[in-house]
Amino acid sequence: MVCVRRHGGYTFELHVEDFEAWHGEITAVYGPSGCGKSTFLDILSLVLTPDSADEFSYCFSAGSCGGETSHSMLLASDSLSATVRSKYLGYVLQSGGLLSFLSAKENIQLPCSLNGLEAEQHIRYLTSSLGLQEHLGKKPQQLSGGQRQRVAIARALAHKPEIVLADEPTAAVDSLIASDIAAEFSSVAKELQTALVLVSHDTELVRTLANRIYTFTLEQISSSHTVSTLRLSPQGL
Repeated sequence: MVCVRRHGGYTFELHVEDFEAWHGEITAVYGPSGCGKSTFLDILSLVLTPDSADEFSYCFSAGSCGGETSHSMLLASDSLSATVRSKYLGYVLQSGGLLSFLSAKENIQLPCSLNGLEAEQHIRYLTSSLGLQEHLGKKPQQLSGGQRQRVAIARALAHKPEIVLADEPTAAVDSLIASDIAAEFSSVAKELQTALVLVSHDTELVRTLANRIYTFTLEQISSSHTVSTLRLSPQGL
């Protein structure tokens, strides 16, 4: 897969040799700023279309019928992309991205409301697992940084997505709280058999949590042209 971005005379190419994320596992994408982590997340979240690819598919379980259903995202229609984003994907932003005019509980319930789902029992499980029971009536501005990230995680998992994309989910909190949040997040994701794609520059977090790690190799073709290649790191970090 290749994705090319051009801006102000500068060209950035992201090459992805191979990438897989499986249910119930944590797949880490590790690298410093500027290596293409955000570009890769934009592709996975179907915000950005790769310029070329041999294959780009999502495989989802078929519920009570068993088996799987596979969707090729190459040349996918806007309708299919929107369906996959709303039904099958969850997203955790570095900043949390909570809506300030909604309570913590209303923020968590939002993806369920958008998908027409009743998930009160599941939301109780999430809020209990993440220690949010006493904070559900509060607005985001009344929560600590760690509490806001826990609400964002619960929201990403509320509609039982099969894949959750997490963009530096603990970068905005101190290291001790970050460790607790990451442990809770990974535990709940594994319990739900969600495929968690964790994008981070935190070496210790990645080493501790990930089942597999992908890293970037940068090549400076010229002063205005950079090529970044994402590969599986068989030796870890």
